[in-house]
Amino acid sequence: MSDKNAKPRTLAEKVWDDHVVVPGEVDAHGNANPDLIYIDLHLVHEVTSPQAFDGLRVAGRKLRRPDLTIATEDHNVPTTDIFSPIADQVSALQVETLRRNCEEFGVRLHPMGDAEQGIVHVVGPQLGLTQPGMTVVCGDSHTSTHGAFGALAMGIGTSEVEHVMATQTLSLRPFKTMAITVDGELPDGVTSKDLILAVIAEIGTGGGQGHVLEYRGSAIESLSMEARMTICNMSIEAGARAGMIAPDATTYEFLKGRPNAPQGDDWDAAVEYWDSLRTDDGAEFDREVRIDASQLTPFVTWGTNPGQGLPLGASVPDPADIVDENESSAAARAIEYMGLTPGTPLRDVEVDTVFVGSCTNGRIEDLRSVAEILTGRKVADGMRMLIVPGSMKVRAQAEEEGLGEIFTAAGADWRMAGCSMCLGMNPDQLSPGERCASTSNRNFEGRQGKGGRTHLVSPAVAAATAVRGRLAAPADLV
Repeated sequence: MSDKNAKPRTLAEKVWDDHVVVPGEVDAHGNANPDLIYIDLHLVHEVTSPQAFDGLRVAGRKLRRPDLTIATEDHNVPTTDIFSPIADQVSALQVETLRRNCEEFGVRLHPMGDAEQGIVHVVGPQLGLTQPGMTVVCGDSHTSTHGAFGALAMGIGTSEVEHVMATQTLSLRPFKTMAITVDGELPDGVTSKDLILAVIAEIGTGGGQGHVLEYRGSAIESLSMEARMTICNMSIEAGARAGMIAPDATTYEFLKGRPNAPQGDDWDAAVEYWDSLRTDDGAEFDREVRIDASQLTPFVTWGTNPGQGLPLGASVPDPADIVDENESSAAARAIEYMGLTPGTPLRDVEVDTVFVGSCTNGRIEDLRSVAEILTGRKVADGMRMLIVPGSMKVRAQAEEEGLGEIFTAAGADWRMAGCSMCLGMNPDQLSPGERCASTSNRNFEGRQGKGGRTHLVSPAVAAATAVRGRLAAPADLV
């Protein structure tokens, strides 16, 4: 056994080592060049792929591994009238271009109306394509979602998309590692979304820069796969390159029997390997953070980045009370943009629109939690509530369980699958000044529409807010 393998390693280091095709050489100054890493799964959508396909075409290259590439339409698609022509010309062009490119290069595509179509980071796991120990990439920052399976999953740029298409490899430098250990039991009404928002508020939006985050501890181990995906999805909002959770029995139960999961003897062999994907005793992380889950409460953002968040029971901060000059200035700008007044209790902030969906919180468990709160209740007068499943398969399951009827009876708008109001690239957008409680992952200025104001929340808080008309937790409805 080599010295490298004898040394205790983290989960991220194990997956990395298993995928090095050509190790980077050390130059005369002692600087290590990037490693060449093999990529197991490449996910493609309509926004970041056109230039990459063009690059292949111009160079006369074929797609290296069509069998390891899958595409779906998600960012630009409308969530109503999906069988009608897309009204926006740019969106229509991007979708049509993806279809032509997939046909030309032999890429499996799930287009609008397909039973498996949906947000790329929902489709991969539901098909069993995402598996422990894999390297997964996509031209989308929230590819970190797939790290919930013990995969090393990263968002990449368009030039890197082309490189993977041509070679099925990427040239990358090893990352630092950070352990985020969450022990204890989450209180009632506190979810994985509240947990990750609290983590980002704790370490900051740049706290994970250059790191792969590994989430560990009893609170993480008790989470469902869907909740784990929410956690890893937002790792990028802490500046991290990726987020990971070691696979376990919960992972295997989720994967077993899915269309692309191993079967029979192959399944047994896969599980044997997956069981090895644990951080070794004695492995060292570059940084460690500890969180007491029992102290967490429902969380909400008040500003214009995911790190500007507080417990729902808090008030809008006063920039004058923030010691750091840069943070104080940033808070003042954010509060002005958000149209808030320092000292206002967050529960007193009135909301115009509620959005439930996205690759963060558009899965069946998210919809179930919303339906539980909306049952027997109505959306507040004047409130707009959009509920958008992460995939058509999720929508079908929700319909089978009667959730769609609960949503419409409450006065919510029950939509088709897509990225929807997570970002302003489709018809589902905010108007200037409109305030939204959103289960998505980013609250940047104009993210959901020019001049729109976004508060990031959990599905449970979103549902309670829709009923109350102001930011609220389910306990506020009792």
